[in-house]
Amino acid sequence: MTNNITSVKIDIIKYPIITDKSTQLLEENQYSFAVDNKAHKKDIKTTIEYIFNVKIKHINTSNRHQKKKRVGKFIGYKKRYKKAIITLDKNHSINLFPDN
Repeated sequence: MTNNITSVKIDIIKYPIITDKSTQLLEENQYSFAVDNKAHKKDIKTTIEYIFNVKIKHINTSNRHQKKKRVGKFIGYKKRYKKAIITLDKNHSINLFPDN
């Protein structure tokens, strides 16, 4: 039997995505995170469950395309990232906005 705790890579999760749409999803107990491009759903699930001590119902992922970024006459591209929308079990939640 393998131990999942030893195989957890915490650096898979980059940062939580906080937009208007993602704050509306918080009411449905769904949280959005930017994750590593090569991360699999199983890796994301074990990492989130380990870091936040929660039970995950299911995960949706999408690879976001590159957007053009223009500064004056120079045109470049923003970085690509993978977005994970995580639905938690009813009894669990993540506190993204701690009270200070």
